[in-house]
Amino acid sequence: MKILVATEKAFVAVAVKQIREVVEAAGHELALLENYKNVSELLAAVADADAMIVRSDLVTAEVLDAAKKLRIVVRAGAGYDNLDLAACTAHNVVAMNTPGQNSNAVAELAFEMMLYQARGGFGGKSGSELRGKSIGLHAFGNVGKYMAEIAKGFGMDVYAFDPFVNEKDIEKQGVKVCKSIEDLYSACQYVSLHMPANDKTKKSIGYDLLRKMPSDAVLVNTARKEVIDEDGLLKIFAERPDFKYLSDVEPDCKAQFEEKYKGRFVFTAKKMGAQTEEANINAGVAAAYQIADYFKTGNEKFKVNK
Repeated sequence: MKILVATEKAFVAVAVKQIREVVEAAGHELALLENYKNVSELLAAVADADAMIVRSDLVTAEVLDAAKKLRIVVRAGAGYDNLDLAACTAHNVVAMNTPGQNSNAVAELAFEMMLYQARGGFGGKSGSELRGKSIGLHAFGNVGKYMAEIAKGFGMDVYAFDPFVNEKDIEKQGVKVCKSIEDLYSACQYVSLHMPANDKTKKSIGYDLLRKMPSDAVLVNTARKEVIDEDGLLKIFAERPDFKYLSDVEPDCKAQFEEKYKGRFVFTAKKMGAQTEEANINAGVAAAYQIADYFKTGNEKFKVNK
């Protein structure tokens, strides 16, 4: 089988080396398309591939039309909104992600932004500390667990809301369970978002929730910008000079923040949550193992399309 690694932004060299070792040990061929500049290059490269590993690369109906032999595509990372799941299903292609491989990197970035904000961007003026503050985790999956571990190390009071996780499993992590989203936002100075972007979550974080947060509130978003109702976010910023927003992706309304609210936000230049060498390696190698296992046993454990 021919396994294509198609990455507009390449994996680090050590990750490619380990991916190759996994692929070749399983008796397959590895092909690389790195740092490509045009989708036509991807269409040509995927034409004879049986499997494909991507990062944030778009796997569209056009790509799948060109991939006549493709049986499986794996997004090296947790989020998979770059995969056209309906098109994958229509082309009989199994789509997978690699949940958990980037989780620690995302959690550390959230705290890096929080510390930067709390200390006023390290500009020399007096800031504040995280110890003794409350943090609410909106969703308690892989990233949420790392967030809780780090937060407890800082001496923070940790709360979580996730209707899809057993309350006892959350409590085992030393985290207080909130019975509703409203309770979470009302209790916590910091709220950190960790849900995927889907039909239920898009624009779900808006004015009615944010207004419940206590004074000096800080919303931290390392999830997706689509989960934010930006009109509601701008409304709360206009009403509450104490409110701050930290995001691992620039919002569409970035210009308004820069014009009106300097010092009250931190935005990364591009999505940085998974951008560590360790996460880069972990996700790529996990993708290779999942493809090898799929071809050997048919294992579809991390399948994300129907």
